[in-house]
Amino acid sequence: MRDRADEADHAPLTRPRWRHRLSVRLFAVTALAVMGAEVLIFVPSIAHFRQEWLEAKLETVSVASLVAQFGEQGLLLTAEQEVDLLEALDARLVAIRRPGETRLLARAADLGPVSRTVDLGKEQLLASIGMSFEALLTGGDRLIRLIGPIGDGSMSGEIVIDEQPLHRAMLVYSGNILLLSLSIASFVGALVFGALNLSLLRPIRRMVSAMQRFGRNPEDPERVIVPARRADEIGIAEHELATMQATLARTLREQRHLADLGLAVSKINHDLRNILASAQLISDRLSTLPDAQVQRFAPALIRSLDRALDYTQSVLAYGRATESQPKRRRVHLRLLVSEVFESQNTHPERPIDLVNAVPEGMEIDLDPEQFFRVLSNLVRNAVQSIESDEAEALVRRVTISATALPASDRITVEDTGPGVSPRAQENLFQAFRGSTRAGGTGLGLAITAEIVQAHGGRIALSNETAAGARFEIDLPREPA
Repeated sequence: MRDRADEADHAPLTRPRWRHRLSVRLFAVTALAVMGAEVLIFVPSIAHFRQEWLEAKLETVSVASLVAQFGEQGLLLTAEQEVDLLEALDARLVAIRRPGETRLLARAADLGPVSRTVDLGKEQLLASIGMSFEALLTGGDRLIRLIGPIGDGSMSGEIVIDEQPLHRAMLVYSGNILLLSLSIASFVGALVFGALNLSLLRPIRRMVSAMQRFGRNPEDPERVIVPARRADEIGIAEHELATMQATLARTLREQRHLADLGLAVSKINHDLRNILASAQLISDRLSTLPDAQVQRFAPALIRSLDRALDYTQSVLAYGRATESQPKRRRVHLRLLVSEVFESQNTHPERPIDLVNAVPEGMEIDLDPEQFFRVLSNLVRNAVQSIESDEAEALVRRVTISATALPASDRITVEDTGPGVSPRAQENLFQAFRGSTRAGGTGLGLAITAEIVQAHGGRIALSNETAAGARFEIDLPREPA
């Protein structure tokens, strides 16, 4: 079984299929974006190419205009010369226009009907783009009558040509643009992909790998990611991930410790209940004796045993669930504090003054059993803190007082001990981390805070005292 677990820890990380990988999608999006930009550039460029091709074809007519000048002197082209001129110009008809005059230079015998007339001097951009795509996609078998200025602009040329050469030239141009666009898109996509892979994708894969390794054994502190020395968002994310993993690992260890503690206490709980039941029977018999001292201390002993039996019923509540909902009653707080003080055991050689400063007749709505535990935990911590210092001249005193505030009642537990260290204050009221003394578990303060919160109140460590510790509990008068 152990070998299988080790193989699982060293198994390769699961990766998505290539088409689902972020790197592939990023490269595809970049290439498509570049191709989209090239398409936007191609639309006006193909129209510009068509216009330049037609203008170049029309400029050849300016050569034929020289023949027209000779024609004015009586030199006319023969039929063979007309054929040669049309073949040289790759045209079906050539003419020259002047203001008020049109001179036909050459005309093919098989000239058919003209499909479209294009006047370059009057053509608009949108119309040029539309006719360019029409010639590229559907052209090839039509005759075009082309008109436009030639030479110095004092005259214009007219030529009838086949659309097939223009269609082939536009196809070649479009293919070249496509190859160039693909090359640019691939280069830019690879460049962007490489940059983002180094700065973004590789750190993300590193964090994913760290999370997968951590998920296999989250209690192992060696599997916590080590943040890179980066000040950008990736560096912040790695730092926060490391903090979260460390916190989770610590919490899981504490939960395991708590589970082990609950298992151990559950084993002890069974035998302890039997022992306390026997002690309760003995105390009941002692209460029937006529001795005055026995009659004085027997009720307190019976109450203590009853509380101990109740605690054995709920000792696992903290590790298994939250505290039960408080059962509020109207309580004489001073009498409750007196019971708490009577249950405390102090060192006989160094007695501690337990001062009950709660005003006479002060009544508060609370659960008496739960708040007995609250005050007992706070007083016990205070007593243990004071007893940790053996100096004879020290003042040893624990005081519980209460004050009525406008909307709440404040209960104060104050001692003259060494106080709470700054390190303990950072994790105060947290189990296994918020102990106020060396070797403590912090469960007492954690349970205390949970009970106070269940009453709708708050507990805090006051910073108003120069020495000792002062805990203040504020309870609202209206039930939460």
